Amino acid sequence: MGNRCIEVSLFSRGVTAMARLLDDRAPLTCAAVWDALPLVGDVYHAKYARNEIYTLFPPFAEAEPPLENPTVTPIPGDLCYFSFAGTELGTKAYGYDREVRAGTTVVDLALFYERNNLLLNGDVGWVPGTVWGEVVEGLAELADACNDLWRNGAAGERLAFRAL
Repeated sequence: MGNRCIEVSLFSRGVTAMARLLDDRAPLTCAAVWDALPLVGDVYHAKYARNEIYTLFPPFAEAEPPLENPTVTPIPGDLCYFSFAGTELGTKAYGYDREVRAGTTVVDLALFYERNNLLLNGDVGWVPGTVWGEVVEGLAELADACNDLWRNGAAGERLAFRAL
């Protein structure tokens, strides 16, 4: 598989970074994401995990990948994969009035852009994620854009993952 790389972009803010897939640590997750590229969706900024942006998708893998290379303390540049039942995220507190419904599964692809993250949710407890990639170029510019997103809002912004 070599060193597969992807582009991670925030469209409206005109920022793009390059990330390397961690095929050696999360092979099933990397394969699932790679085979589904390009993936583009509305971006959200985390409420609980601190320095995280993410987008939500319906399941795109033939079989949901297991938890690989898990973490509850992602570091700057980590790309994480989460899978949630709609009932886990279906309350109005999360703000997913269109994307999440009971009886569905939701895939969350996240980027962590700064330190001091903790994947602990008050409703469900610890939320381990699979670290499937790491940003290797452009993290500082992406972090600035993520902070702007936090301060000025995510409405209208899109997060994209594309093969390089």
